[in-house]
Parts: sequence; structure tokens; C-alpha cells
Amino acid sequence: MSTIPSDIAFTPAVKAVQTAKGSRAAYHRMERSRGWQTQVTPDLAEFLSNLDMFYLGTATADGQPYIQYRGGPAGFLKPIGPGTLAFADFGGNQQYLSVGNLSENSKAFLFLMDYESRRRIKIWGRARVVEGDDPLVAKLAQPSYAATPERAIVFDIEAWDVNCPQHIHRRIPEAKAQSEIDRLKQEIDTLKARLGDAA
Repeated sequence: MSTIPSDIAFTPAVKAVQTAKGSRAAYHRMERSRGWQTQVTPDLAEFLSNLDMFYLGTATADGQPYIQYRGGPAGFLKPIGPGTLAFADFGGNQQYLSVGNLSENSKAFLFLMDYESRRRIKIWGRARVVEGDDPLVAKLAQPSYAATPERAIVFDIEAWDVNCPQHIHRRIPEAKAQSEIDRLKQEIDTLKARLGDAA
């Protein structure tokens, strides 16, 4: 049974490997000092407000894992309580792998990536599918986003932590890259016009 939040990930087997590889002492110090979070902090809420994608991990009853990409408008993964997140589940390919997995195993994982700033947050917890709760779905939906929510998925946080930026390849959002391209094209056109006037 977990006694501190990081025990959800640092199982006895993991701690044994950390000991063998020489990293257990450093993680033990972390556990005794700041440790991992279990509630939504202002920093986490701000991170979520800008996030337009994340990865959802679920597993079957016998432990077969599945990772699903989830995308939507910025801020679509929302805090709805001190230790609870939720998002509108938009229609997809109708395989229902995550929905099916959650019907028999509530253990879940969120991997939040901000490629542009090279930041990532890991969140462990339990998730449930909520069907037919129109007020909740309305609270999570964003009318400006061109997709219809089919249900809500509610995630109860058990532990979360910020990962280091090592090995994260920086990616720029398409809209931001296009804006910079447009700006550079305008600058080029202006310079061409000046050169033409000077000729």
C-alpha cells in the first residue's frame, strides 16, 4: 500500500533497481523533502490552460497497456476540484479502447507535453467515464471547437510530478510557425519593394 504519493510509481521493484543503479538515495531525499503533489496547484492549472493535447494511458483488467493521444482546444483538460481533472471526450474512430479499459480497470495515467517549452508533467490516478451528465459535459465543452463531446472522462489525481526537459525535442505549434512565416514573407515583400524603388 502506498504511504507517500511517489510510491504509486516507485514500487518495491522500481526501488530495488534504483538501489542497484545508484539513484535511490537521491529519490529518497526527494520523498523526504518536497515529494510529489496530489492536488491541483496554481502552476498545474496554468499549465493545463495552455495545453491542447496530452496522452492518456489505460490498461485492460489483466494489465495490457494502451496509450491514446487526446487533442482539443487549449485548456480542454480542466480542473473541476482540488484533486480532480476532467475533459470532454470527442467522437473518434469508435474503437472505444480507453472507454472499455476504464470500464474494468480505473487505473489511469496522463502524460502532459508542452513541446514548445520543453516541459512535461506526469499524473497518476484513477479515471471514470461519465455518460449522460449534460451539465458536466457543457462545463467541459468549448463551443468554438468543431467537435461534439460524447461523454466526459473524470480523472482523480493520486500523484503528479514535473519531469526534467532532457531529451525533449522542441516542437512549435503550426499556428505559431505560420504566423512567423507570414511575418517573414511580409518583411521580404517590404525589402523587395524598397530595392525596386531604389533601382
